[in-house]
Amino acid sequence: GGLILFAIFSLVMDVFKIGYYSSFYSCLSAIKIIYPIVQAIFVVVQTYFLWVSAKDCIHVHLNVTRCGLMLTLTTNLAVWMSAVTDESVHKAHSKLKKNMTEEIFRWLLKVGMRSSSVEECNCNSQICQIFKNGYFWLYPFNIEYSLFASAMVYVMWKNVGRFIDHHSHHIPRLKFRLFRRTFFVGIMLGLIILVSGLGVLILYEVQVNSSTESSKKSQALTMYYVFNIVCLSLMSLVCIGGSVIYRFDKRDMDRHKNPTRTLDVALLMGAALGQYAISYYSIVAIVASTPRDTISALNLTYALLMIAQHTFQNVFIIEGLHRQPP
Repeated sequence: GGLILFAIFSLVMDVFKIGYYSSFYSCLSAIKIIYPIVQAIFVVVQTYFLWVSAKDCIHVHLNVTRCGLMLTLTTNLAVWMSAVTDESVHKAHSKLKKNMTEEIFRWLLKVGMRSSSVEECNCNSQICQIFKNGYFWLYPFNIEYSLFASAMVYVMWKNVGRFIDHHSHHIPRLKFRLFRRTFFVGIMLGLIILVSGLGVLILYEVQVNSSTESSKKSQALTMYYVFNIVCLSLMSLVCIGGSVIYRFDKRDMDRHKNPTRTLDVALLMGAALGQYAISYYSIVAIVASTPRDTISALNLTYALLMIAQHTFQNVFIIEGLHRQPP
């Protein structure tokens, strides 16, 4: 389901890119227009393949199957790197246009800071601007689709030739009841936090980017940090509570080989490393900076809580992944 969601947005992005590049067909090479078409076909074919075959454990033509899956995996990683690069270059050009005059910007393009010939073409029409802004904002969905597909293809590659004992690993179907007390309360609290977080984020962006008064920017930063500190504190307490409940609800741990679970743990720890690094450098910068005001104290608390929350959350999730069903 998640793969299809990201695939739909990736297809919309390809449509916007085709429309944008078609506006410059006279000053662009044909490969620029062909690339998003081929990428859209690849997204459709791969999504159908994963939807139909993601749970298969292949036991025939093992080498050919492994080769094909690894080729698909590397293709997804190449598309991911291309999307990240394009998005970064686009942001760099936007910053240059804002901070420099048109003459200096054109000179920089001529001497080599040009990513493609698109920058030399004029995009003056309204429809062209819509296409340009549209595909730029849809880049994150394409990046997530490539990573999502890479993870699924990797699990398929690990499952080639794998045998599963269905009797010892039977997992009963859990009946989901929406208005059962615990489920309903959890869903409502989660939606409240989500909506509140979006509201705080929008207010923060508007105040910081539009206001010229330092007092309003300071108020926006204070609101942003206080909200996140409260959320991180609640999340840390919930994860600690879940780990405590695990101690009372004793179950056997599943130590059998499971490629999906192994990948989940690796991705979870890998993603946390990035947040650990950001929090670490934030702490170093705050401690070394002067003067130390209220914003610095809130930022320091936020960075420390971010490390604590990710640690407690990862312990809770990893332990839950290794627990046997009731």
